[in-house]
Amino acid sequence: MPLSEQEQRLLEEMERSLYHNDADFVATVGTHRGRPNARTIVIGILIAILGIAVIVTGVVLRQPIVGIAGFVIMFVGVLMAISSPKRGAAAPAPAEPAHQRASFMDRMNERWDKRQDGHDE
Repeated sequence: MPLSEQEQRLLEEMERSLYHNDADFVATVGTHRGRPNARTIVIGILIAILGIAVIVTGVVLRQPIVGIAGFVIMFVGVLMAISSPKRGAAAPAPAEPAHQRASFMDRMNERWDKRQDGHDE
């Protein structure tokens, strides 16, 4: 169901207020961290498999401490595999034009602002 005009105006006012009053939050939430690194994913999976092997070894040897260590190793591997890359790792090259450096959300926000100001692209 589409929003009524009053609801659209209220939503726009809330967005503007958020952008003006809490710019740090908007910058944090709106950042795109980039594509996952295949190498990090593979290393994380291998560490997780190693952790499972250590868990099985702990069960066979009936040593709970070895099983716990295996679980920790497996957990670290899974976290490594599913974690997103650091912000600096996905930084674009300086030779790219400014319009390509802006994130998708930044470009969408700019287009939205232009439309609201009556300057269609």
